[in-house]
Amino acid sequence: MITRRAVLGAALFLATPLGAGQEGLPMTPAGDLEWSYLADTVMGGVSQGGAQMEAGALRLRGTVSTANRGGFIQARTELPTGLSPDASALRLRVRGNGERYFMHLRTTRTLLPWQYYQQGFDTGPDWAEVTLPLADFAASGRMMAGRIKPEDIRSIGIVAYGRDHVADVSVAALGAV
Repeated sequence: MITRRAVLGAALFLATPLGAGQEGLPMTPAGDLEWSYLADTVMGGVSQGGAQMEAGALRLRGTVSTANRGGFIQARTELPTGLSPDASALRLRVRGNGERYFMHLRTTRTLLPWQYYQQGFDTGPDWAEVTLPLADFAASGRMMAGRIKPEDIRSIGIVAYGRDHVADVSVAALGAV
């Protein structure tokens, strides 16, 4: 279970200077951040899983089920002070079981539990760096602002979502560009 407190890690993530689109630049190890797990069971869904640290990487595993209007499992880390206003994308080092996963962002303006900004990414068995431009995140509803301000981001979620499948995704590091 993910319960570790790592405020210093979050501060490093927010302060790490990264160049846009350049692989190999420093990112914050996932193990330096505090993660919490949640699933659709909070609203009557039946998806099952968990998140844990393995060899310094966050690993989210489980079975996603759309039964009972469900369909997600998630590991989330909080960013109390947001990202630098200059940030234009998020980077992550990931691997998985070949399924498509999602990053969900919550901001100071996502007040309801079902509000978030989403962007998908594909995984494979080898570690790979993925860059997700902030401009490409889609709002989960029509009543939300279309543009995300980096300084307004308050949490980042790694999510298995939207269809019946077995989830297994690991994140070794995160960063902003």
